[in-house]
Amino acid sequence: MIEIKPYNTALKEEWDSFVSVSKNGTFLFKRDFMEYHSDRFRDFSLLFYKEGKLLALLPANKVEDVLHTHQGLTYGGFVLSEKCGIIVLMEIFERLISFLKEQGVKKMIYKTVPHIYHRLMSDEDLYVLFRHEAQLIARSISSCVTLPNTVKYSENRRRALKRAVKNNIIVQESDDFSGFWLLLESNLQDRFDVKPVHSLEEIELLKSKFPQNIKLFEAKKDGQVQAGCVVFEMPQIVHVQYISSSENGKMTGALDAVFDYLIGEYYQGKRYFDFGISTEKGGEYLNEGLITQKEGFGGRGIVYDIYEVKIE
Repeated sequence: MIEIKPYNTALKEEWDSFVSVSKNGTFLFKRDFMEYHSDRFRDFSLLFYKEGKLLALLPANKVEDVLHTHQGLTYGGFVLSEKCGIIVLMEIFERLISFLKEQGVKKMIYKTVPHIYHRLMSDEDLYVLFRHEAQLIARSISSCVTLPNTVKYSENRRRALKRAVKNNIIVQESDDFSGFWLLLESNLQDRFDVKPVHSLEEIELLKSKFPQNIKLFEAKKDGQVQAGCVVFEMPQIVHVQYISSSENGKMTGALDAVFDYLIGEYYQGKRYFDFGISTEKGGEYLNEGLITQKEGFGGRGIVYDIYEVKIE
């Protein structure tokens, strides 16, 4: 019999410890990361036990009669124990459906964890979703480089890197998030009339909580920041969370220098370098210029999927 426990703060240590040894969890599922925006989301995370052993977590939030897994995260879904196979997950899912009915939930919006983030193979949830006639409602495409990179850079990227060398662009890690955020916020406001997902205060808080996982890299010319990117680093994968470049940086090839340094040198020991999605509106709009730039570094497609599961 599967036992479900709604998350509470007394379970924080057990939750975090489980994420660390799970087959598909990342630091984004740690409670200190999930709860930086707790004022925006009504947490409805769940823990699943069988015979007293914790086998799965479900990071989630609830909006009226809809369960989301989780709106504040880039990806979501079940976080699974190494010992949780398909038969047990099917049992867990059946128990989850019954539990959500009891809670008055009418549908679940389920994000998946792309396989590049799995420590061990963990696509069991995709099969369970199929068995429950879940409908794919959003599919975004990201560009991921398999390391070491064996795909040659495009001609445009090679030319940009030559400009970076000519302009003596220096790339280095930095802790000056405030300076980069001014550039990032200005670009996002001017181009898209939006703000970063994280405020400066939030990203600095997360950096303090996860100093080995959240890093900023900047490209400078004569001591002035030309471009930079914030990455989320995990044991086998690096995810690009934010990128931005000044107008001068675009002319000097500064951002290209950053990516070349990260892909070709700094992160050579990783398996994947994920540039992040180049789509909007659940994948209905593709930013062709952006994805062409990422593909120019050897990035190739990986999808981020979202499903809808009807509970009634």
